Amino acid sequence: MTTQHDTPSVARHGDDWLKKWDPEDTEHWDSSLAWRTLSITTFSLTLGFITWFLVSALAPVLNSIGFTLTTSQLYWLAAMPGLAGGFLRLVWMFLPPILGTRRLVWMSTTLLLIPLIGWAVAVTNPATPYSVLLLLAFLAGIGGGVFSGFMPSTSYFFPRAKQGTALGIQAGVGNFGVSIVQFVTPWIVGFAMVGFLGGAQRFVDQAKGVDKSVWYQNAGWVWVPFVIVAVILAFTLLRSVPVQARGVREQLDIFSNKHTWLMTVLYIITFGTFSGLAAQFALLIKNYYGTEAFGAAGVNPVQYAFWGALVGSAARVLAGPVADRVGGARVTFVAVLGIGVSALYTSFQLHPANVGDFSHFFWGMIVIFFFAGVGNASTFKQMPMIFERRQAGGVIGWTAAIAAFGPFVFGLMFALGHPELIYWIGVVTCVIGAWITWHYYARPGAEKPS
Repeated sequence: MTTQHDTPSVARHGDDWLKKWDPEDTEHWDSSLAWRTLSITTFSLTLGFITWFLVSALAPVLNSIGFTLTTSQLYWLAAMPGLAGGFLRLVWMFLPPILGTRRLVWMSTTLLLIPLIGWAVAVTNPATPYSVLLLLAFLAGIGGGVFSGFMPSTSYFFPRAKQGTALGIQAGVGNFGVSIVQFVTPWIVGFAMVGFLGGAQRFVDQAKGVDKSVWYQNAGWVWVPFVIVAVILAFTLLRSVPVQARGVREQLDIFSNKHTWLMTVLYIITFGTFSGLAAQFALLIKNYYGTEAFGAAGVNPVQYAFWGALVGSAARVLAGPVADRVGGARVTFVAVLGIGVSALYTSFQLHPANVGDFSHFFWGMIVIFFFAGVGNASTFKQMPMIFERRQAGGVIGWTAAIAAFGPFVFGLMFALGHPELIYWIGVVTCVIGAWITWHYYARPGAEKPS
């Protein structure tokens, strides 16, 4: 088995860079710097996820505030940040050894201001062209892209024995950004924060007889001060580990290792499911159980959509220490099977006879989110066990990049119809993933026990 200190530290110039860093040397490991780095990057990552999923909180209500978008256009709009997040993660995955943690985090966090302010302005004008909305949705993907830079750079600071806990906390708390934005948005738009940020819009829901004033620009503006604080903290308090990799080409060696591809499949099953369904959950509720299906008796999606991401994020935080104790592979095996079984159950809840069937659909989805969150944590425990330190960081970035296409792929499939087929494909994929986990990582005598 490889170890994390197989890759030596190298001298890097500038105050950003530590002179030497070996987290496996417990006698000299600076735990305070490691946990400080985790705290600041997690704060920034949470803001990244808030930005990434802002569109999922706005899309279901755009037509109620004056826009005239089709169901297909709304699915595409909610899917676009996932497409962007996946592509941008392919860029960010190479940046940690090149830029270092400090510059990577403060620069990336600054970029979040573009989509946040852009959406704050766009929602005040229903005449905003759909092409502009798509562009802003794409730019929201910056918030997803930073994940593949932040997570690997944080992993450099922790010994292998603590990476399940550390990365579980960072990714899990970061994932809370999804539920935060979906929960906060309906509340924060109910009043005028600052007059100069724009006037009110009329929110009209004829099916429920609702006609009221709202301020949807708040959904973007409210996060701007937090982003500024995160940039200042990152710029002043973070440092960078001198991990060896001076360019992109040197990091491509991960693709000659079959375990890179096997772990990619497993992370697609876990995080791809989490992010894909989190982005579409509100629209699914609206279209199958909301006013679209049952008129005034329909379910209000904003009251329930945030629960999926909340449960999945909490499960990721809690599963990290469990994976450290019992092994990531065993936890992944259980998680993948859990996703498959719950997806099969939920696939039969998409043609309700009445709105009372909503509880079956809701709890089926919640169980999917729970097991997806567990698997998100356990796969990130496995990767540092399977690969040496720099490669583990690269594999974390790569798998995260590919799985980030989840919102786009799920959005595209739901837009094309036949939703049951999406869940059934997921079930088959879970069977394959369970076999991969057991054969290569979890069984006695496995090739890479992790």
